[in-house]
Amino acid sequence: MAGSPFVSVFLFGYLAAAAGLFITGNAEAAAAAADGVHRQHITSSFNRSSFPKGFIFGAGSAAYQSEGAAHMDGRGASVWDNFTREHRDKIWDHSNGDVADDFYHRYAEDIKLMKKMGLDSFRFSISWPRLLPKGKLSGGVNPLGVKFYNRLIDDLLVNGIKPFVTLFHWDLPQALEDEYSGFLSSKVVDDFRDYADLSFKLFGDRVKKWCTLNEPYSYSINGYNGGSFAPGHCSRYMGNCTVGNSATEPYTVAHNLLLSHAAAVRLYKSKYQPTQKGEIGVTIVTNWFVPKSPKSAADKEAAGRAIDFFFGWYVSPITYGEYPASMRRLVGDRLPKFTPEQSRMLRGSLDFLGVNYYTTNFAAHNPVLHGANTSYNADSQTILTSTYTYLLHI
Repeated sequence: MAGSPFVSVFLFGYLAAAAGLFITGNAEAAAAAADGVHRQHITSSFNRSSFPKGFIFGAGSAAYQSEGAAHMDGRGASVWDNFTREHRDKIWDHSNGDVADDFYHRYAEDIKLMKKMGLDSFRFSISWPRLLPKGKLSGGVNPLGVKFYNRLIDDLLVNGIKPFVTLFHWDLPQALEDEYSGFLSSKVVDDFRDYADLSFKLFGDRVKKWCTLNEPYSYSINGYNGGSFAPGHCSRYMGNCTVGNSATEPYTVAHNLLLSHAAAVRLYKSKYQPTQKGEIGVTIVTNWFVPKSPKSAADKEAAGRAIDFFFGWYVSPITYGEYPASMRRLVGDRLPKFTPEQSRMLRGSLDFLGVNYYTTNFAAHNPVLHGANTSYNADSQTILTSTYTYLLHI
């Protein structure tokens, strides 16, 4: 990779909004911002011809959110299986992923729909506990899991749809959570690398686009700062968790996610890429941030810090090998440090960067004094607000 490590950037979206421009929020403000152009006109004029030749149109899904068959054909439990049962109060309709979209049984129907829509690609994630029920190679490989993903990949290719495969979309095997607290432990790095190795070996002859992680920010923040995602950790003062530390755990988890990503990329590039000729990257999520008061120097700096704490937290290490300077300064000793070898392994560890983007926030400076309620939320010294939002789903 000459110059920049960013060979290409993919914007990932979802099947229900595969090719539309959606304007949400305050109707009058949205209409004014659109300069009087009717929504119907905007959406009807937004089509394939609006994009350059070679643009890849696709759909996206995630294993726990779509597959179902949670207790069938040798699949092990994930942290989300446990979370949706032990914390039903955190799921607005008290549902779970036992059946979900039943993609495990109905994937062929969905592929027919994708072909009918004229999609070029399908992004899905492998269920780590479906492939490795105990999370480790020593716990055995599930042959029925291998069979399912082979059928899925082959059926996609027969229908002219390229598979984009994500290795981790938040469904950590519960066995690893029970054994060593999952991504809170550096032990997870070796197990993730082994899982990635198995996936590359089994499917890499047909899969040419790999994502190591999907939205690691969401996993580390929602799972360990606010407790709204599995495994449901946060500090007790948050009011909805019985275990966790919002001042330290998000940073520890993010650190181990990044090292897991780097280990998988190094393995792929050295062992598989020369013969399989694929590409590997990571998919991050980010908002954009603008100063709440455009004339305020403090708010301008706050917007920059917000970008560092959201986007830079993950992209800076895989670009430069270290966390953003603002995070190192404000988080201090609670932010783990990379060794020189880890920094070298992280730097440039991607062939492409996947970006999930949903909204923009106003950022205002918020000087705080850390006390008993220290958390990721307070560390950036920024208050985020929003009014209406324009969403472009691709």
